[in-house]
Amino acid sequence: MKFELTMTMRKRNFLLVAVILSCSFFGQAQINYGSNNGKYLTIRNTKVYYEEYGRGTPLLMLHGGFGNISDFKKCIPELSKKFRLIIPDAPGQGRSDFPDSSLSYQLKASYYSVMIDQLKLDSVYVLGWSDGGNEGLLLANYRPDKVKKLLVSGANYKSSAIGIKEGDTTILNPDWLQKNWQGIINKYTKLSPNHDWKRYFHEQRKVWTSDEYFPKSTLEAINIPVLVVYGDHDDIMLSHGIEIRDAIKNSQFCILPNTSHSVFDEKPEVIGKIAMDFFAGR
Repeated sequence: MKFELTMTMRKRNFLLVAVILSCSFFGQAQINYGSNNGKYLTIRNTKVYYEEYGRGTPLLMLHGGFGNISDFKKCIPELSKKFRLIIPDAPGQGRSDFPDSSLSYQLKASYYSVMIDQLKLDSVYVLGWSDGGNEGLLLANYRPDKVKKLLVSGANYKSSAIGIKEGDTTILNPDWLQKNWQGIINKYTKLSPNHDWKRYFHEQRKVWTSDEYFPKSTLEAINIPVLVVYGDHDDIMLSHGIEIRDAIKNSQFCILPNTSHSVFDEKPEVIGKIAMDFFAGR
Protein backbone atom coordinates (compact mmCIF):
# COMPACT_ATOMS: atom_id res chain seq x y z
CA MET A 1 0.00 0.00 0.00
CA LYS A 2 2.81 2.39 0.96
CA PHE A 3 4.55 1.65 -2.35
CA GLU A 4 1.34 2.29 -4.32
CA LEU A 5 0.78 5.60 -2.51
CA THR A 6 4.37 6.64 -3.20
CA MET A 7 3.99 5.81 -6.89
CA THR A 8 0.71 7.71 -7.02
CA MET A 9 2.32 10.76 -5.44
CA ARG A 10 5.22 10.54 -7.89
CA LYS A 11 2.81 10.40 -10.81
CA ARG A 12 0.95 13.42 -9.48
CA ASN A 13 4.20 15.34 -8.99
CA PHE A 14 5.31 14.40 -12.48
CA LEU A 15 2.00 15.58 -13.96
CA LEU A 16 2.20 18.82 -11.97
CA VAL A 17 5.70 19.54 -13.27
CA ALA A 18 4.61 18.69 -16.81
CA VAL A 19 1.68 21.08 -16.56
CA ILE A 20 3.89 23.87 -15.20
CA LEU A 21 6.48 23.39 -17.95
CA SER A 22 3.75 23.22 -20.57
CA CYS A 23 2.20 26.45 -19.34
CA SER A 24 5.61 28.14 -19.27
CA PHE A 25 6.42 27.03 -22.78
CA PHE A 26 3.16 28.04 -24.33
CA GLY A 27 3.03 31.27 -22.35
CA GLN A 28 6.39 32.25 -23.81
CA ALA A 29 5.40 31.20 -27.32
CA GLN A 30 2.20 33.22 -27.14
CA ILE A 31 3.86 36.53 -26.26
CA ASN A 32 2.91 38.92 -29.04
CA TYR A 33 6.11 40.92 -29.29
CA GLY A 34 5.41 44.33 -30.78
CA SER A 35 1.90 44.33 -29.29
CA ASN A 36 2.68 43.42 -25.70
CA ASN A 37 1.53 46.34 -23.52
CA GLY A 38 4.49 48.58 -24.26
CA LYS A 39 4.97 52.24 -23.38
CA TYR A 40 5.36 55.49 -25.28
CA LEU A 41 7.94 58.24 -25.10
CA THR A 42 7.31 61.62 -26.68
CA ILE A 43 10.39 62.71 -28.59
CA ARG A 44 10.19 65.95 -30.57
CA ASN A 45 6.39 65.77 -30.59
CA THR A 46 6.53 62.19 -31.90
CA LYS A 47 5.11 59.28 -29.92
CA VAL A 48 7.64 56.45 -29.98
CA TYR A 49 6.45 53.01 -28.86
CA TYR A 50 8.80 50.59 -27.09
CA GLU A 51 8.76 47.39 -25.07
CA GLU A 52 11.10 46.18 -22.32
CA TYR A 53 12.08 42.68 -21.26
CA GLY A 54 14.50 41.30 -18.68
CA ARG A 55 16.98 42.87 -16.29
CA GLY A 56 20.66 43.73 -16.34
CA THR A 57 22.76 45.98 -18.53
CA PRO A 58 20.48 47.88 -20.95
CA LEU A 59 20.58 46.52 -24.51
CA LEU A 60 18.92 48.76 -27.09
CA MET A 61 17.71 46.69 -30.07
CA LEU A 62 17.03 48.45 -33.39
CA HIS A 63 14.97 46.63 -36.04
CA GLY A 64 15.08 46.74 -39.83
CA GLY A 65 13.21 48.44 -42.66
CA PHE A 66 9.47 47.76 -42.96
CA GLY A 67 9.86 46.04 -39.59
CA ASN A 68 9.02 46.45 -35.92
CA ILE A 69 9.82 45.01 -32.50
CA SER A 70 8.73 41.53 -33.60
CA ASP A 71 11.80 41.33 -35.89
CA PHE A 72 13.59 40.09 -32.74
CA LYS A 73 10.85 37.82 -31.40
CA LYS A 74 12.95 34.64 -31.65
CA CYS A 75 15.88 36.18 -29.75
CA ILE A 76 14.07 38.13 -27.04
CA PRO A 77 13.47 35.20 -24.62
CA GLU A 78 17.15 34.21 -24.35
CA LEU A 79 18.66 37.71 -24.47
CA SER A 80 16.24 38.91 -21.79
CA LYS A 81 17.81 36.43 -19.37
CA LYS A 82 21.05 38.43 -19.45
CA PHE A 83 20.07 41.98 -20.37
CA ARG A 84 17.42 44.64 -19.92
CA LEU A 85 16.12 44.73 -23.48
CA ILE A 86 14.77 48.07 -24.70
CA ILE A 87 13.21 47.66 -28.14
CA PRO A 88 11.55 50.61 -29.87
CA ASP A 89 9.46 50.73 -33.00
CA ALA A 90 11.38 53.14 -35.24
CA PRO A 91 9.70 56.47 -36.03
CA GLY A 92 7.24 55.84 -38.87
CA GLN A 93 7.20 52.08 -38.22
CA GLY A 94 5.32 49.71 -35.97
CA ARG A 95 3.20 51.62 -33.46
CA SER A 96 5.34 54.76 -33.53
CA ASP A 97 4.19 58.00 -35.14
CA PHE A 98 5.82 59.58 -38.15
CA PRO A 99 8.17 62.44 -37.27
CA ASP A 100 7.51 65.94 -38.60
CA SER A 101 10.49 65.74 -40.98
CA SER A 102 11.30 63.12 -43.60
CA LEU A 103 12.80 59.83 -42.52
CA SER A 104 16.56 59.36 -42.52
CA TYR A 105 19.06 57.22 -40.69
CA GLN A 106 20.40 60.35 -39.01
CA LEU A 107 16.94 61.35 -37.79
CA LYS A 108 16.18 57.93 -36.30
CA ALA A 109 19.58 57.71 -34.62
CA SER A 110 18.97 61.13 -33.07
CA TYR A 111 15.63 59.88 -31.69
CA TYR A 112 17.38 56.92 -30.07
CA SER A 113 19.91 59.30 -28.57
CA VAL A 114 17.11 61.26 -26.92
CA MET A 115 15.51 57.97 -25.83
CA ILE A 116 18.67 57.01 -23.95
CA ASP A 117 18.54 60.29 -22.07
CA GLN A 118 14.80 60.15 -21.35
CA LEU A 119 15.17 56.65 -19.89
CA LYS A 120 18.15 57.93 -17.85
CA LEU A 121 20.47 55.15 -18.97
CA ASP A 122 24.02 55.50 -17.63
CA SER A 123 25.35 53.30 -20.44
CA VAL A 124 23.93 50.99 -23.05
CA TYR A 125 24.82 48.22 -25.45
CA VAL A 126 23.30 48.50 -28.92
CA LEU A 127 22.28 45.75 -31.33
CA GLY A 128 21.03 46.79 -34.77
CA TRP A 129 19.84 44.79 -37.74
CA SER A 130 19.70 46.02 -41.36
CA ASP A 131 18.44 49.64 -41.27
CA GLY A 132 18.76 49.40 -37.49
CA GLY A 133 22.41 48.50 -37.96
CA ASN A 134 22.99 51.68 -39.97
CA GLU A 135 21.26 53.68 -37.24
CA GLY A 136 23.34 51.88 -34.62
CA LEU A 137 26.57 52.94 -36.34
CA LEU A 138 25.41 56.56 -36.31
CA LEU A 139 24.29 56.32 -32.69
CA ALA A 140 27.70 54.98 -31.66
CA ASN A 141 29.25 57.98 -33.40
CA TYR A 142 26.85 60.45 -31.79
CA ARG A 143 26.96 59.07 -28.24
CA PRO A 144 30.36 57.66 -27.28
CA ASP A 145 29.49 58.78 -23.74
CA LYS A 146 26.63 56.25 -23.58
CA VAL A 147 27.13 53.46 -26.14
CA LYS A 148 29.72 51.01 -24.81
CA LYS A 149 29.48 48.19 -27.36
CA LEU A 150 27.73 47.75 -30.70
CA LEU A 151 26.71 44.70 -32.72
CA VAL A 152 25.40 45.33 -36.23
CA SER A 153 24.09 42.74 -38.67
CA GLY A 154 23.51 43.43 -42.36
CA ALA A 155 24.54 47.09 -42.10
CA ASN A 156 25.65 49.24 -45.04
CA TYR A 157 26.53 52.89 -45.43
CA LYS A 158 26.00 53.27 -49.18
CA SER A 159 23.50 51.90 -51.69
CA SER A 160 26.13 50.30 -53.94
CA ALA A 161 26.66 47.68 -51.24
CA ILE A 162 23.24 46.22 -52.01
CA GLY A 163 23.09 47.13 -55.68
CA ILE A 164 19.82 49.11 -55.55
CA LYS A 165 19.20 52.36 -57.37
CA GLU A 166 16.31 54.57 -58.36
CA GLY A 167 14.37 53.03 -61.24
CA ASP A 168 14.63 49.41 -60.08
CA THR A 169 11.41 47.55 -60.88
CA THR A 170 11.29 45.19 -57.91
CA ILE A 171 11.69 46.18 -54.27
CA LEU A 172 11.66 49.91 -55.02
CA ASN A 173 8.38 49.70 -56.93
CA PRO A 174 5.15 50.01 -54.86
CA ASP A 175 3.19 47.85 -57.32
CA TRP A 176 5.77 45.07 -56.97
CA LEU A 177 5.61 45.37 -53.20
CA GLN A 178 1.82 45.12 -53.12
CA LYS A 179 1.97 41.98 -55.20
CA ASN A 180 4.88 40.27 -53.44
CA TRP A 181 4.97 41.68 -49.90
CA GLN A 182 1.29 41.71 -49.04
CA GLY A 183 1.84 40.05 -45.67
CA ILE A 184 4.46 42.61 -44.65
CA ILE A 185 2.26 45.46 -45.87
CA ASN A 186 -0.75 44.11 -43.97
CA LYS A 187 1.27 43.89 -40.77
CA TYR A 188 2.64 47.39 -41.24
CA THR A 189 -0.83 48.78 -41.89
CA LYS A 190 -2.34 47.00 -38.88
CA LEU A 191 0.22 48.42 -36.43
CA SER A 192 0.74 51.89 -37.88
CA PRO A 193 -1.23 54.72 -36.22
CA ASN A 194 -2.01 56.25 -39.62
CA HIS A 195 -1.95 53.00 -41.68
CA ASP A 196 0.01 54.72 -44.47
CA TRP A 197 2.58 52.22 -45.71
CA LYS A 198 3.11 54.14 -48.95
CA ARG A 199 4.28 57.23 -47.07
CA TYR A 200 6.85 55.13 -45.25
CA PHE A 201 7.90 53.43 -48.48
CA HIS A 202 8.35 56.64 -50.47
CA GLU A 203 10.31 58.37 -47.71
CA GLN A 204 12.51 55.35 -47.02
CA ARG A 205 13.10 54.69 -50.71
CA LYS A 206 14.86 58.06 -50.95
CA VAL A 207 17.10 56.95 -48.11
CA TRP A 208 17.85 53.53 -49.60
CA THR A 209 18.77 54.96 -53.02
CA SER A 210 21.11 57.66 -51.72
CA ASP A 211 24.64 57.10 -52.98
CA GLU A 212 26.06 57.43 -49.48
CA TYR A 213 24.03 57.30 -46.27
CA PHE A 214 26.82 58.87 -44.24
CA PRO A 215 30.54 59.44 -44.84
CA LYS A 216 33.15 56.82 -44.09
CA SER A 217 34.64 59.22 -41.55
CA THR A 218 31.60 58.44 -39.37
CA LEU A 219 32.84 54.86 -39.09
CA GLU A 220 36.44 55.89 -38.57
CA ALA A 221 35.44 58.07 -35.61
CA ILE A 222 33.83 55.16 -33.72
CA ASN A 223 36.07 54.11 -30.88
CA ILE A 224 34.18 51.36 -29.03
CA PRO A 225 34.16 47.58 -29.55
CA VAL A 226 32.02 46.76 -32.59
CA LEU A 227 31.03 43.36 -33.99
CA VAL A 228 30.05 43.38 -37.68
CA VAL A 229 27.90 40.36 -38.65
CA TYR A 230 26.60 39.10 -42.00
CA GLY A 231 24.97 35.98 -43.32
CA ASP A 232 27.10 34.28 -45.96
CA HIS A 233 24.18 34.79 -48.38
CA ASP A 234 23.43 38.32 -47.15
CA ASP A 235 21.89 40.88 -49.49
CA ILE A 236 24.75 43.17 -48.51
CA MET A 237 28.04 42.48 -50.27
CA LEU A 238 30.46 40.83 -47.87
CA SER A 239 33.28 42.99 -49.27
CA HIS A 240 31.33 46.00 -48.01
CA GLY A 241 31.17 44.43 -44.57
CA ILE A 242 34.93 44.04 -44.58
CA GLU A 243 35.20 47.70 -45.56
CA ILE A 244 33.10 48.67 -42.54
CA ARG A 245 35.16 46.40 -40.28
CA ASP A 246 38.42 47.89 -41.55
CA ALA A 247 37.16 51.45 -41.01
CA ILE A 248 36.24 50.90 -37.35
CA LYS A 249 38.98 50.53 -34.76
CA ASN A 250 38.42 47.77 -32.19
CA SER A 251 36.00 45.94 -34.49
CA GLN A 252 35.47 42.27 -35.23
CA PHE A 253 33.94 40.49 -38.20
CA CYS A 254 31.65 37.44 -38.25
CA ILE A 255 29.99 35.51 -41.09
CA LEU A 256 27.15 33.10 -40.31
CA PRO A 257 27.03 30.06 -42.64
CA ASN A 258 23.90 29.09 -44.57
CA THR A 259 22.20 32.36 -43.65
CA SER A 260 20.70 35.22 -45.59
CA HIS A 261 20.11 38.83 -44.50
CA SER A 262 17.50 37.57 -42.01
CA VAL A 263 19.89 36.23 -39.40
CA PHE A 264 17.58 36.88 -36.43
CA ASP A 265 14.84 34.82 -38.03
CA GLU A 266 16.94 32.02 -39.51
CA LYS A 267 19.64 31.55 -36.84
CA PRO A 268 18.23 33.07 -33.62
CA GLU A 269 20.12 30.69 -31.31
CA VAL A 270 23.44 31.33 -33.05
CA ILE A 271 23.21 35.12 -33.29
CA GLY A 272 21.85 35.23 -29.74
CA LYS A 273 24.84 33.29 -28.39
CA ILE A 274 27.26 35.42 -30.40
CA ALA A 275 25.64 38.59 -29.04
CA MET A 276 25.77 37.38 -25.42
CA ASP A 277 29.44 36.39 -25.73
CA PHE A 278 30.35 39.70 -27.39
CA PHE A 279 28.57 41.91 -24.89
CA ALA A 280 29.88 39.82 -22.00
CA GLY A 281 33.42 40.49 -23.21
CA ARG A 282 34.40 36.99 -24.32
